[in-house]
Amino acid sequence: CETWAFLKMKQTWPLRYAGVDADLSVLVDSISASQVTEVCHSRNLSDHQVTARCFDSFGGKKRARLIEESKKKRKRYGGGAQGKRPSSDGSDEESMPLPNPMVGFNLPGYRGPSMTRVLPELATGPPYFYYENVARAPKGVWAKITRFLFDIQPEFVDSLHLCAAARKRGYIHNLPTENRSPLLPLPPKTIFEAFPHYKKWWPSWDQRTHFNCLQTCTASAPVTERIQQKLSSSGNPPPQSVQKYVRHQCSKWNLVWVGKDKAAPLEPHEMEYLLGFPKDHTRGFGKTQRYKSLGNSFQVDTVAYHLSVLRDMFPNGITVLSLFTGIGGGEVALHKLGIHMRAVVSIEICKANRKILRSWWDQTQTGTLIEIDDVKSLKDDEIASYVHRFGGFDLVIGGSPCNNLAGSNRHHRDGLEGEHSSLFYDYFRILNSVKSAMANM
Repeated sequence: CETWAFLKMKQTWPLRYAGVDADLSVLVDSISASQVTEVCHSRNLSDHQVTARCFDSFGGKKRARLIEESKKKRKRYGGGAQGKRPSSDGSDEESMPLPNPMVGFNLPGYRGPSMTRVLPELATGPPYFYYENVARAPKGVWAKITRFLFDIQPEFVDSLHLCAAARKRGYIHNLPTENRSPLLPLPPKTIFEAFPHYKKWWPSWDQRTHFNCLQTCTASAPVTERIQQKLSSSGNPPPQSVQKYVRHQCSKWNLVWVGKDKAAPLEPHEMEYLLGFPKDHTRGFGKTQRYKSLGNSFQVDTVAYHLSVLRDMFPNGITVLSLFTGIGGGEVALHKLGIHMRAVVSIEICKANRKILRSWWDQTQTGTLIEIDDVKSLKDDEIASYVHRFGGFDLVIGGSPCNNLAGSNRHHRDGLEGEHSSLFYDYFRILNSVKSAMANM
């Protein structure tokens, strides 16, 4: 069975990847799989029982204690998740280099060579799955994600190749990579193409053509006031030191020029536009919540380009299991592609995000939307019931939280063992449960 084969494969991970002094969390994962496999073989347990026992080990007290000891060990070697630890061969923790340019396997209009890949047998669909997270994660994170997701090579894409804002993300999926097509009309690819009215006040020494990654918060009033004060008290052009300071702040906070010496943050509806959402998608909530929801979302055009292969594969529509749905970036992408969603089971913990998705769904969709609050509450028996009800899922899509993978506060960059980013294991758990349930249909 698939689960049995997966567990047998996982037993080899410490030898293939970990090394003598590997992170204990990796070793615990592998040891747990080995132990569960042996027990299940001796007791002739079913696929669902195998899966349950396997993932009980992920959340058990014993594993938590061992991971805590691993964290203490990392501290002794200097710096939490980022600290360097000695290994048996003197090398650092395993890393996965990011491509430059970050264009994935192929992009529309890109003239470089396209990449091809061969999927492992266990990874082939159905169901098809699509996982997303920040590209610049702590060392070893993407290698570990890849190991869990069937050793599929990640596709790293910076959305600035598709729109006017950077968004460096990694995607692991088992979708075909040939015959993709972009959303039309193509989105604007520069700041002035997106917002030509800002050109009037844009100083010649601010030579930005793209925005940086759109964040979950914006510059405070003191930041923009300080910029205006420095420019007002300087000549024209201002001294190089002032230019450097202002350019740094504008780049960091994605500020635009709205008047003489006056920089301001992007408005929420402008972020919606850059990210590919319909106008007023998040309207009805305060600016703080809107910035937060948008900053955590997919870039719709990028995701739609990857998902476009589903259009011909499912002409009568698809059923979707949407994990960490957010404000529905995946669903908006499918809708823009003209793919009918017969049913979506959405799991999203933020109440505001659920309201945003529900409002959009009721205005644009005719299929069934089922909403669940928390991925941790979705167990094997409920997954099996949805698989039976809908005849399986065609697509499992989602991106687990990046709180412990990104950001300037390195004290909270605990990798996949962090409080929030460890929810990746629930993505994997649920995906594996869907595969097992569908195999038993």
